[in-house]
Amino acid sequence: MVNEALQRVPNINGDKNIDLVNQIRDSLAMMGNNNTAFSLPQPHLQRTKLCDMNDVELDQLYVTRREQLKELVGSIISPKIVQGKTLNGKEFVSFLKQILDALNKGEIPSSGSLVEVFNKGIIERCLKLYSEKMATLDLPLSEESQQGFHDQSRDEVMKVFYQQHFGHHHAKKSIMKLDEEIQKVYKNVILQNEYQSSKLCEALYIICEDKMDQLQVLRLPSLAKFNAGFLQCSHRFDHECVGPSKTNYATRMNKMLGKSRSQFIKEYNERLFNWLVVFSLIMVVIGRFIIKFILIEIGAWTLFIFLETYTKMFWSVESLYYNSAWQFIVATWETLVYNPILDLDRWAIPLGVILSVFIIYWWSYGRKYGSQWLLPLYISNKNYPNRQRTD
Repeated sequence: MVNEALQRVPNINGDKNIDLVNQIRDSLAMMGNNNTAFSLPQPHLQRTKLCDMNDVELDQLYVTRREQLKELVGSIISPKIVQGKTLNGKEFVSFLKQILDALNKGEIPSSGSLVEVFNKGIIERCLKLYSEKMATLDLPLSEESQQGFHDQSRDEVMKVFYQQHFGHHHAKKSIMKLDEEIQKVYKNVILQNEYQSSKLCEALYIICEDKMDQLQVLRLPSLAKFNAGFLQCSHRFDHECVGPSKTNYATRMNKMLGKSRSQFIKEYNERLFNWLVVFSLIMVVIGRFIIKFILIEIGAWTLFIFLETYTKMFWSVESLYYNSAWQFIVATWETLVYNPILDLDRWAIPLGVILSVFIIYWWSYGRKYGSQWLLPLYISNKNYPNRQRTD
């Protein structure tokens, strides 16, 4: 009776409704050819109350035949095997539920649609597994690392799908669907990586830009200190800026660093020249009026005359900074201002305070207890009243 009910109906006129009926019959016929018919009497005349009735209230013939049906089903059923895997009770119930959901939604219950419905749950689980793996990424990453992790995660997810999917021919659509969903998730990961990379590189760029601005206004100009800060900034950017935005920000960084370096070198010689002139005048005052040490005063006057007269008389502005004498002055200045032991630009104010305290102390108390070691040049006669006059 079942086999006859599932036979195709001739459709000579090409009626679409008959084609749909034949598709349903073909799909049901593919589910299995081991069919057994069993009749059951009506449980009760009041059909609307069947769900609320106990076995005692039902027709006893129906209850007896129902128990016989259970025994028959138990004797003829065999475990459901999908892709060589035996389904347990929960898996088989889930399998039937997916089929019933597809039928209730009005989908055509063809073999292909049933396979796709069954594989839909597997696709969702595999997609969730892929999303969880990609969520473990510590962004930003380089594009190579990101692509490698994506390929590895996709291969693992596809392996899980191949182990659990249902069907062979129709499963190709499910595979394509899964791959499309994976690509959508991966595109979001790419956008997140680009954003995190841009955010990180922008922060490093701003830090380096602020660093270069600070080096431009050093109290004591030092090319060695500028170069040290320049290399430190460049090295940190190269190692910490990662991701797809690194190329663009590296170009901006190189332009900014090159511009800062050119500007610093352009102003460096002029600032150093002015500093040396001011320094020589300060030392003249200190050597003559405070310490009264003739060697300091002579050295300071020599430096001042050299900077203000000799350089301008015999060297042009362009040739001065390339002269060997000026290079020696620059090398001496760099050694004093910035070296592995002392950063004079950082300690200029504290050292100036200490030196001022020392000078004040010496000026107030040092001369009372003798200071002949300073070889004073200016000695007043009032300090030696018994000195003999000579012709």
